Amino acid sequence: MSSPIEADPRPLTGEPLSIDLLNTRWIDAEGRHDLLDSVAGLAVWLGSPPVRQSLGDRPVPADESTLDRLLGARAALDRAVTDPDRPTPAAVTALNDVLAHGLVRHLLRPDGRPDTVVEVEAPSWLPAWSAAEDFLRLLADRPDRIRPCANDACVLHFYDVSKNGTRRWCSMAGCGNRAKARRHYARHSPL
Repeated sequence: MSSPIEADPRPLTGEPLSIDLLNTRWIDAEGRHDLLDSVAGLAVWLGSPPVRQSLGDRPVPADESTLDRLLGARAALDRAVTDPDRPTPAAVTALNDVLAHGLVRHLLRPDGRPDTVVEVEAPSWLPAWSAAEDFLRLLADRPDRIRPCANDACVLHFYDVSKNGTRRWCSMAGCGNRAKARRHYARHSPL
């Protein structure tokens, strides 16, 4: 009998796949954390609902090969997200290196409907390639909405889907409330 997958400990989940991969590292009161520091953490990430939904029903092994490829993709995304409007040549190369391991094939199904199929060199490339491909989708849609949290001590990112595009914090419950409390304290404390 297989052991149950641990609960996802990250403070921010549910972002698009590429941003969700970036957010496998975070900082809290206990220090720095990296969900992908082990194969067990990889299993937690692969088992999270947004990741399962993004990857579909295709089986992906939670093993060292998948972990290595995913860490490479996360490093490439880290470089690319620094300035999505003007990525460095190193960021472009790193992301393209991940994307080179898969492709989208368009086809006509027997029932006459069009379809697309993702093909990767090996199942262990699927999460890494899918995250890189998702980042391209976000860049094509609204690159200005890919943002780091405005809290300088936070390393999380988000894709701003607010109507007016003014979201600043990874979470109002966390970083946003802390900023509001600091501003309140500064206004009401004696000099």
